[in-house]
Amino acid sequence: MLSVRALMTVVGFAGLSLAAGYAVLTVVAVLVWRLQRGPRNSRSLPPVTVLKPLCGSEPGLLEHLRSFCQQNYREFQIVFGVSDAADPACAVVQRLVAEFPSVPIELVINPRLHGSNFKVSNLINMLPYARHGILVIADSDAFVGADYLATVTAPLLDRDVGLVTCIYRGAPTERVWSRLGAMYINEWYVPSVLLAWLFGHQGYVSGQTVCLRQDTLQAIGGLQALANHLADDHRLGELVRGLGLRIVLSPYVVKGEHHEPDWDSLNRHELRWMRTIRVLRPRSFRLIFIGFSLPLAMFGIAVDAAESSLSPAAWMLFGTTLLARLVLHFVHRFRDVRTPVSDLWLLPIRDLLIFWVWCRSFFTSHVTWRGNEFDVDADGVMRPLS
Repeated sequence: MLSVRALMTVVGFAGLSLAAGYAVLTVVAVLVWRLQRGPRNSRSLPPVTVLKPLCGSEPGLLEHLRSFCQQNYREFQIVFGVSDAADPACAVVQRLVAEFPSVPIELVINPRLHGSNFKVSNLINMLPYARHGILVIADSDAFVGADYLATVTAPLLDRDVGLVTCIYRGAPTERVWSRLGAMYINEWYVPSVLLAWLFGHQGYVSGQTVCLRQDTLQAIGGLQALANHLADDHRLGELVRGLGLRIVLSPYVVKGEHHEPDWDSLNRHELRWMRTIRVLRPRSFRLIFIGFSLPLAMFGIAVDAAESSLSPAAWMLFGTTLLARLVLHFVHRFRDVRTPVSDLWLLPIRDLLIFWVWCRSFFTSHVTWRGNEFDVDADGVMRPLS
């Protein structure tokens, strides 16, 4: 039998090995993704309706929405939707109507709820105003270039493709909480998505961009099929795959403004996101700590140091993990307006925080969304809490 000391040495070395292996694989996935080139399309692209659900006037909203009006695309329409005529986003839309008279823009104001997911309810109210057979659904905080619509709609020319989606890059506002939140997206969540993509997984769908045909949406039962789901984008992907259609991860990277005004906002958002992952991957969720490479490596080196003198192999694994983690921190900062090392001091805080949020997610089934409290069951269905 192994002695306690030998067992702890094995545990520590296993932790270091898992941390280093995962960190290196995520770096490989990110680099492979960045080096790929999307297929060129020379065929004529069909008319598109862009659906943009809105709620409130968030930082940079005018610039974000304006970027969708400046598309290099033959024919497109934009439908904005709010639930309240007093919503400050209405004034932003009216400004765009005046600024872009040649772009068909609709503003739908409708408070009707169709389920516990308010975003989907908004989309259901907007959908009757869509004129075209191709739909692009994009979040309000997304900022895109002029080639966005042409890039994300092109795969739908293949009738075997049912849905196109994108990864996104979090662009934080100045507050430290926003920067920590953007690091969650850019340095843990998106690399994890790309690692799954590298191994052939095609189930990822992001609400930042969903592009599909109206007939596909009708075949899955319409948006009503998503009206009570927390992860409406993931559920949409499941239903599309159920039709035997493929999901394509577009090479286009959407820029999403990330604003967290305070610690409480950051904590609520990340707990909701982690709770969502727990719903989507209940079996593997307990093993997700393998993706927290730096805390896992720190645990491994500490256990090894407590039970024996550290071997060169242990130091090599720890160094490999640290180096890979630094690469993930810096790789998305090329051409960034911020100083590359400005958030380096936040790196250990960020990694310990994600571990803490993961632990908390085991002890609650409640989430906060747009100031409302919901209970989420094992199928991802939300129920408002009184």
